[in-house]
Parts: sequence; C-alpha cells; structure tokens
Amino acid sequence: MKAFLPFSLFFIIILAHPAMVFSQPEKATAEVPDSTREKEHSPTKATLMSVCLPGLGQVYNKKYWKVPVIYAGFGLMTYFIYTNADKYISFKCAYIESAQGSLYGSYSDLVHQYTTEELLTTREYYRRNLEISILLTVVWYALNILDATVDAHLYTFNISDNLSMKVEPALLPSGFGYKPAGGLKLCLHF
Repeated sequence: MKAFLPFSLFFIIILAHPAMVFSQPEKATAEVPDSTREKEHSPTKATLMSVCLPGLGQVYNKKYWKVPVIYAGFGLMTYFIYTNADKYISFKCAYIESAQGSLYGSYSDLVHQYTTEELLTTREYYRRNLEISILLTVVWYALNILDATVDAHLYTFNISDNLSMKVEPALLPSGFGYKPAGGLKLCLHF
C-alpha cells in the first residue's frame, strides 16, 4: 500500500497537469509577411474618418473624385445658411423697428418698403428657409458618412469581366392552348 501511494500521486500529477508533461518547448519563429496578402479594408475606419473630417473616408476608399462633390455640397449649404440667416436677421430687426414705430433706424429702407405684417411674414419665411438649410446640411453630412461606409463594405467586392446579360425575343409556351406567346428572354451569364 505504501508503494501504491507514490505511484498514484505520480499519475494524479500527470493527469492534473498534462501541459507540463507533454508540452514542447516554444520555438522563436518569426512570421514571414505574405506579400500577396491584401490589406484588410475596414468599414469602421472609413466611417470614423468620414465622421472626423468629411471626405476623408472617401480618400481612404480611394474614391478621390467624390471629395470635391462633398465639399461643393457643403459650400452650397453654407451659402444658403449664410444668406437665409442674413435675411432673417434683417427682417427681424426691421420688424422690431416697425413695431416700435421707429421710421429712421438702421433698417428704415425695409420699414418704408414693407408693412408690419409683410415684415413678419417675410421674417418667418427666411427663418423656415434657414432651418431647412441647416437640416439639409446635417443630411448631407450623414450621406457623406453613409457613402464612406458602403464604399468600404464594397471595396473588395469583385465583379468578373465575364458578367453579362443578354435580352432577346422568345416564343414562350402558353398555359391555355397551343398558341405560343411572344415575350422577352433574359439570359444572365456569370
């Protein structure tokens, strides 16, 4: 029995720690980079780049022609915001001067040209246009981010050169008789 105890302890140690007994020494191997392996294209990275600076995600996706389009859109939206804000402030101040009865203030030309009701209506018109311009700028910014994300997802999408579709006339069998019906046949080859 005394001889059995060390023998059983030895087997318990072996079964409890098989990695210590059967492990092999680690070899220091350096992984050779594969020159043919494609770099991973990250949609998250493209999205974050477009969030930080509009157009940067498109540059990351190598769609350089989209950057001037994005900034032309932002330039146009900035013009509309500036113009509508300027007109809104002018008509707002003219309305305040008209309501106070001041005929010779800073906005006397508008006070003499419009009635108080017309000044109020025009002020509201430019306020609404200002809000719409700001909303469209936010939508344009979101579309910039969405475009960068979708382009990054489709970056590695491969369309082969032999993808084609042929449209030709065809005589199709009719379901209710012996007369064939005319139609179009679409053949997709890939």
